[in-house]
Amino acid sequence: MTQPVLNFDPELLLRAQPVRVAFFDVDGVLTDGGLLFSESGETLKRFNTLDGHGIKLLQKAGITPAVITGRDSAPLRVRLKALGVEHAVFGTEDKRPAAEQVLATLGLNWSQAAAMGDDWPDLPVMRSSALACAPHNAHIEVRHCAHYTTQARGGEGAAREFCDLLLVATGAYAGLLAGYAA
Repeated sequence: MTQPVLNFDPELLLRAQPVRVAFFDVDGVLTDGGLLFSESGETLKRFNTLDGHGIKLLQKAGITPAVITGRDSAPLRVRLKALGVEHAVFGTEDKRPAAEQVLATLGLNWSQAAAMGDDWPDLPVMRSSALACAPHNAHIEVRHCAHYTTQARGGEGAAREFCDLLLVATGAYAGLLAGYAA
């Protein structure tokens, strides 16, 4: 069997063990934060397949991915549907109440939540969650709040690092990897 090569701080892994829901921001986390507009004014977004696969792996491990974002767009909705993300709140800057609604729907509490964000609107959810994560290029205040800052930048595999951390902490990583290494 292939041995995982990931190595996270043991205290970080202990903090992540009870996580059953992972909240993601979109712009700056699942994308690089840039906004592209077509001539007709349609917003175009670029998503990283590593991040998408990480979200699918979370679901296989019994961790619910949820998206809370200040923006809404057709490309985002298409991407989330393709990933099987069932819990998403669009167009809100007041993210903590949105996250509380998702937690209530899932019958979970903040001690079972992790969050990844990159800018000030994400801070209330990150501060409430048991585990907070930020991409490498997040705003300095967000990085300061985070328990873990990824090596990758937002939209370039940062969300996958967050997913991998959760998978290692819950003990699901090695088994999932073995399914691909056969």
